[in-house]
Amino acid sequence: MSTSSPEAVKKLLENMQTDLRSLSMECKKKFPPVKEAAESGIVKIKTIAARNTDILATLKENSSEVVQPFLMGCGTKEPKITQLCLAAIQRLMSHEVVSEAAAGNIINMLWQLMENGLEELKLLQTVLVLLTTNTVVHDEVLSKAIVLCFRLHFTKDNITNNTAAATVRQVVTVVFERMVAEDERFKDIVEQPPPVQGNTNRRSVSTLRPSAKDAYMLFQDLCQLVNADAPYWLVGMTEMTRTFGLELLESVLNDFPGVFLQHQEFSFLLKERVCPLVIKLFSPNIKFRQGNSSAASPAPVEKPYFPICMRLLRVVSVLIKHFYSLLVTECEIFLSLLVKFLDGEKPQWLRAVAVESVHRLCVQPHLLRSFCLSYDMKQHSTKVFRDIVNALGSFIQSLFIVLNTGNPAATNASTGGSGSGAQGAAQVGLGAGGQGGSLTTQAAFEYRGTWIPLMTVSVQGSAKATYLEMLDKVEPPSIPEGYAMSVAFSALLDLVRGITSMIERELAKEEEEAAVRREANPDQNTQPEPGAYLVWEEMVSACWCGLLAALSLLLDASTDETATESILKAELTVASLCGRLGLVTPRDAFITAICKASLPPHYALTVLSSNTANLNNKAYSIQGQSVQIISSSSESHQQVVAVGQPLSLQPQGTVVLTAKNIQCMRALLNLAHCHGAVLGTSWQLVLATLQHLVWILGLKPGVGGALKPGRAVEGPSTVLTTAVMTDLPVISSILSRLFESSQYLDDVSLHHLINALCSLSLEAVEMAYGTNKEPSLFAVAKLLETGLVNMDRIEILWRPLTGHLLEVCQHPNARMREWGAEAVTALIKAGLAYKHNPPLAQNQRLQLLLLNPLKELSNVLHADIRQKQLESVLQILQSQGDSLGPGWPLVLGVIGAIRNDQGESLIRTAFQCLQLVVTDFLPTMPCTCLEIVLDVAGSYGLQNQELNISLTSIGLLWNISDYFFQRGEAITQELEREEAALQKQAQDKGEPLNRPFHPAPPFDCLWLCLYAKLGQLCVDPRPAVRKSAGQTMFSTIAAHGTLLQQPTWHIVVWKVLFHLLDCVRKSSTTADKEKIESGGGNILIHHSRDTAEKQWAETWVLTLAGVARIFNTRRYLLQQLGDFFKAWEVLLDHIQSAALSKNSEVSLAALKSFQEILQIATPVKDSAMPTDALAAMGVHPVLIDPLSASGPGRPLLRSNSMLERLTRYNDAELQAPPPGEESALEDAALWWSAWNTWYRTGTDSTRPPSGGTGTDRPFFIPSQPYLTALVQIFPALYQHIKTDFSMEDLRKLGVILHGGVSIPISSDASPFILPSYTEAVLTSLQEAVLTALDVLQKAICVGPENLQVMYPAIFEQLLLFVEFSCKPPQYGKMETKHVANAKYNQAEWVALNYVPFAERSLEVVVDLYHKTACHKAVINQKVLQNIIKTLRMPLGLRYACPSESTWKLAVSSLLKVLSTGLPVARQHASSGRFDTMWPELANAFEDFLFTKSTPPDNVSIQEFQKNEAIDVEVVQLISTEILPFAIFIPKDFVGQMMAMLNKGSIHSQSSSFTEAEIDVRMREEFSKVCFETLLQFSFSNKVSTPQEGYISRMALSVLLKRSQDVLRRYVDDERLSGRCPLPRQQVTEIIFVLKAISTLMDSLKKTQPENVDGTTWAQVIALYPTLVECITCSSSEVSSALKEAMGPFKDFMQPPLSRVQNGES
Repeated sequence: MSTSSPEAVKKLLENMQTDLRSLSMECKKKFPPVKEAAESGIVKIKTIAARNTDILATLKENSSEVVQPFLMGCGTKEPKITQLCLAAIQRLMSHEVVSEAAAGNIINMLWQLMENGLEELKLLQTVLVLLTTNTVVHDEVLSKAIVLCFRLHFTKDNITNNTAAATVRQVVTVVFERMVAEDERFKDIVEQPPPVQGNTNRRSVSTLRPSAKDAYMLFQDLCQLVNADAPYWLVGMTEMTRTFGLELLESVLNDFPGVFLQHQEFSFLLKERVCPLVIKLFSPNIKFRQGNSSAASPAPVEKPYFPICMRLLRVVSVLIKHFYSLLVTECEIFLSLLVKFLDGEKPQWLRAVAVESVHRLCVQPHLLRSFCLSYDMKQHSTKVFRDIVNALGSFIQSLFIVLNTGNPAATNASTGGSGSGAQGAAQVGLGAGGQGGSLTTQAAFEYRGTWIPLMTVSVQGSAKATYLEMLDKVEPPSIPEGYAMSVAFSALLDLVRGITSMIERELAKEEEEAAVRREANPDQNTQPEPGAYLVWEEMVSACWCGLLAALSLLLDASTDETATESILKAELTVASLCGRLGLVTPRDAFITAICKASLPPHYALTVLSSNTANLNNKAYSIQGQSVQIISSSSESHQQVVAVGQPLSLQPQGTVVLTAKNIQCMRALLNLAHCHGAVLGTSWQLVLATLQHLVWILGLKPGVGGALKPGRAVEGPSTVLTTAVMTDLPVISSILSRLFESSQYLDDVSLHHLINALCSLSLEAVEMAYGTNKEPSLFAVAKLLETGLVNMDRIEILWRPLTGHLLEVCQHPNARMREWGAEAVTALIKAGLAYKHNPPLAQNQRLQLLLLNPLKELSNVLHADIRQKQLESVLQILQSQGDSLGPGWPLVLGVIGAIRNDQGESLIRTAFQCLQLVVTDFLPTMPCTCLEIVLDVAGSYGLQNQELNISLTSIGLLWNISDYFFQRGEAITQELEREEAALQKQAQDKGEPLNRPFHPAPPFDCLWLCLYAKLGQLCVDPRPAVRKSAGQTMFSTIAAHGTLLQQPTWHIVVWKVLFHLLDCVRKSSTTADKEKIESGGGNILIHHSRDTAEKQWAETWVLTLAGVARIFNTRRYLLQQLGDFFKAWEVLLDHIQSAALSKNSEVSLAALKSFQEILQIATPVKDSAMPTDALAAMGVHPVLIDPLSASGPGRPLLRSNSMLERLTRYNDAELQAPPPGEESALEDAALWWSAWNTWYRTGTDSTRPPSGGTGTDRPFFIPSQPYLTALVQIFPALYQHIKTDFSMEDLRKLGVILHGGVSIPISSDASPFILPSYTEAVLTSLQEAVLTALDVLQKAICVGPENLQVMYPAIFEQLLLFVEFSCKPPQYGKMETKHVANAKYNQAEWVALNYVPFAERSLEVVVDLYHKTACHKAVINQKVLQNIIKTLRMPLGLRYACPSESTWKLAVSSLLKVLSTGLPVARQHASSGRFDTMWPELANAFEDFLFTKSTPPDNVSIQEFQKNEAIDVEVVQLISTEILPFAIFIPKDFVGQMMAMLNKGSIHSQSSSFTEAEIDVRMREEFSKVCFETLLQFSFSNKVSTPQEGYISRMALSVLLKRSQDVLRRYVDDERLSGRCPLPRQQVTEIIFVLKAISTLMDSLKKTQPENVDGTTWAQVIALYPTLVECITCSSSEVSSALKEAMGPFKDFMQPPLSRVQNGES
């Protein structure tokens, strides 16, 4: 409720009336005047209330009267009345109804009370109310009021004193507040400041307004009082203390700085009065030295007085804080004094309050900045700012030294905790934490035995003082141990925090403005004002040394984690600020300090000592310095958390890490993490330290370069406490985050980081040389991490990064290498996988840059690195294969960079990559890379580590060729575009285009490269590879050769095929004949492949066959190449040399190829049949119909374009060459060339060996299949040369055929080739020979007349073969054994069974003769005679023939031939051409019918009868075909025939008959036939000449005579022998004779009677008596024969009728 509201006014009036009534009541008796005054007062108040509306104003006007009763009441000096009056007065004051005059009266009344010492507290209260509620009191009244309060302050009563003091303070404040309010009221009125006149303060007062004037007078008098001078204004002061005066001064200065700053009068007071006063009062403190004896100085020195000193410092603090700008010079003095007070020689309390004062400055960074500007940056001025910082530092240092004397705790610690204590800590192990562990429960600093506890003195950033506030103390207090240190420590931290945050704020603002300026006008290179930067730099430069010294010491001494954290934070902030300002030396110094603190003490000395010394030349060293003794620092109070190996060359025992080391390490990490951008070159310090720590803690890099806790590899294992174990993952993740945050660094900083890592890594690399110790992988791992997080700008750091890592990859230490490779490959993979902007596909340069290190890895010789490289390639292919584009040559280069010495697993991995490329990526790569793919695939074929890979790579080549085939058109287009570009480049440079197979079109060149690769593989040392490559090569040429243009074929033939043949021939002929032992382990080698020579033979076979097949299928295309004939000759030459090779496999295959090129089918001429045409050209049928051939895989043909192209390419092939002369001639030349080759081959291979028996040197004898093949070639060849085939050629042929057939068989092969004796089978060779002759004779048959002269030659050849049946041919001088009597294993060579062959030849002869008997040549050349002459041998041998069938066939053939030939012979009898034949024939009959050979014993009767039937047939032939035509036949021959028949008609006997067989074996039938024939011709009535008749008669009489003799002899012998049987022979003979007689009788009967001569009859009858005599014989056989013989004689019992008639007539 406000004092002016009606309610309040009403209440006031009531209260006043009540007060007055009370007063009148109290004074009624003792003080009537007062009572009256009171009552009149009541009336007065009522009147005012009744009359006036504005009651309060009226009251104020009349206040002197209203107050009067109360003043009188006070005058009574009665306590009760006085109290009542004072209360009433106060009520009036509080309602502001006291006028100036009234106020003056009240003050006077109060003064009297004061002098009487009454109601002192109430007085003070009243004064306060009076002065605070309104401003009516001023000037002298005010001064009187103030003096009143001062007077009360110095009473004897403590309560009064204190209350008065408080009142004085409040009153002083009120005075100044009035001035401030007054200024506020007048602030809008601008007035001319009066000119400053002289030095007298008196004059200047006149310019001030009333309140200001009061304030001025008051302040001036306070100065006077403190200075112990008389006041000008405060009249009536009796006493005053300096301490109180100083407090009042301080409070005014502190609370109303504006007054002094705005009013010159007041500023003047400050300069002229306050500062000199302060300086004067300071003097005892300055001069005083603690511990100085008075004897040393002539005059006694005034001792410093704590209350004044402390208040002075407070005043100074205020002055500096508020009026620095006014008092620059004075402040310099103050600050210098302050610095001096920190001196060690000053009393402890003085130092403590000084430190508190310094602390107050430290929390005001802007002030500090002003110092720097005003002093440090001015010439010839004290470096105040620097001195403050340095003073703080030396203060802290001094505390550690000075305290040592009088501090029992410290001395105790120093004895127990020196160096030995530290060693003790290390020895006691991790549990004890050092001997002095118990001391360190409290936060404290401990250094070289000095232990100083740390207290919490003030909240961070505020300087809350303890001793500066002790205003009630008179004696200096005792300062607790550690207080000064704690304040100094806080001051230091606040200083750092304040300065750095201020500068950083300003910097940020500056940078922001600069950015805005840059945006506004981007052209100008706007520089910030240098002023600001200069100040900042100066501030840092001024303070860093002191700060570093102090902070390093404190860090070393700190035993409290929080304190350590604060120190580290301070060091960090300074380091980062220096970095931002580009102050390298201080930055590095602070960082070095943190680094040293992170490492164990002796470590810090070895590793970083050089860094401090060499801050300029930056030569860092990890190795070599020996461990120095442990410094007797504060270790003994640190908890040991880890023991590990130092990272150095010499084994150095273990080092100890404390919790503080770990804490510092985290700070270091923090620094690098948050301020990486400003570290610049000091990255090297940071990283070197981290590397050592990581090493000691045993962190090892894991995937992606992150460090994980691992075990040390050698030496005593790292020991970690659980405390640090839980920290490790954190440290590890911070480490990783640190390098992750490198992505926020600018490019320059990033380069610093990379350089630092590289130089660290280089040191690690150096260290790892020549030792098998685990290397430090920190740098490599972190390079990897840094690279991975900076992928978006990888270009700028790629070269230094990968360049270094590639060096690491070549390191001899495997672990080092492995990580180098891990890093490089991980980076490359990440780089390729990263989504760059623009994408890699559009940024080829970047892609090549990324892939380049992958290629560089190929230069590393270590297998593990190559393995890693190739695994990466595989992963890259799997993930980025589709987008490699221009990177393909690099990738393929890597895959292809294999060498044989690299070991199997490497090659296998690399090959997997290649397989992936070929199976999946051919379509995605530029066509120009296809050649590289071929190259690489080829090189895998050629490597000799792993056979399977070689073979598979050949398969890949086939797949590639398929791909070429399917994508032919696309590839051609792309290659031609590329070619055009290259051509243009080459022209611009004026060089020829350099590319293999250049003139051929680019697509053809691809094929040629493929063929060239396969060609190399075809002569690989390994047979399996050769075989596979050969098959592939010929298959590709066959399947896809049609795509080549014609000129390219020329290259294929000469550079690929013939070149290959040459190489193979050369290798085969020089191959080793040594037997190869079984190929490793349990692989058995077949005997046909157990020498290199045999293995090469297989290759030769394949190659030759392949080339021949190409010549066959591509004949017409090749013929148009121009030098086809030359090529044909070369091919034939190869075939010949192969055919004559001593290896049967090669030679045989050569002939097969020969056959193939001769049986060339003429291609279909009808182009409307593309399928057949293609088939004829050797295009695989699968490739022809895309629908049928698509199958489960991809369709081989994309469109019909394939057919069109084939037809286009093959137009030449599909049209047979024109029937012009030229081509015919050329053809003939080709075939004759082939014939010559065949002839040479045949001659060489069938020529029998000359010289010895074959024992002196082994001779190569061709095999049967070979010879067969050779001969089988002839028919095909002959078809082409028959028109010009001459007799001479035929003769050549005959030699070869004869030679071939004569060649024996090796005994090994004979069981497979020879038929058993019982089978009459021809060998295939013999078949072939006969086929050849058959072809010839058929050709002659249909050919022109002039060919028929060849018939005799053919007969001659065949008859030669017929002779083999009885006389096998000799082959040179070789001994051959006959199969029958040769055990296979004894005979080396076995003669063939030639019988079936001879017999077949004979059949051919008969057949042929049948056809050609009438030909002139056949007649002229006496072919028949030759046939008979040849047959005579088997016929003569008869049973002695090697085979029974032979003579039988010979007989039947003879009969057939004669049946054809005799008529011809008779026909030409006159010409004499057949004269010599007849004797031959006679001899043949003779030899056959009366053979000298006896039939074998085991011939059965049936057989014998059959044989006899054959003889009978011959006789019948004689009787039918010869004898009837006797007129045309020479007589001698007829005579010979007769003699022979005669001989046959007598029973020829064989002595070896059994009784049972005798009838059969006597050849009775034969004799009979002979007889009958004889008789027939003897008695024939057609006897043309008497001579013939005579011959027959002669024959008969001889026969009969002989019969007579035999019978006689038999009868005689029979008689003589008596009972004894006659010899079997004789009995047989007699039986034969008897049978002959009976036969004769039969014949005679059958003959025409007129043909029989009379004498013959006489002789026949003459036999009769002899026969009768024989009747007595005892042999039953003879008897029965006799019976038969005598039976016919019954016809003679009557003479024949004709005889009688004859006689009669």
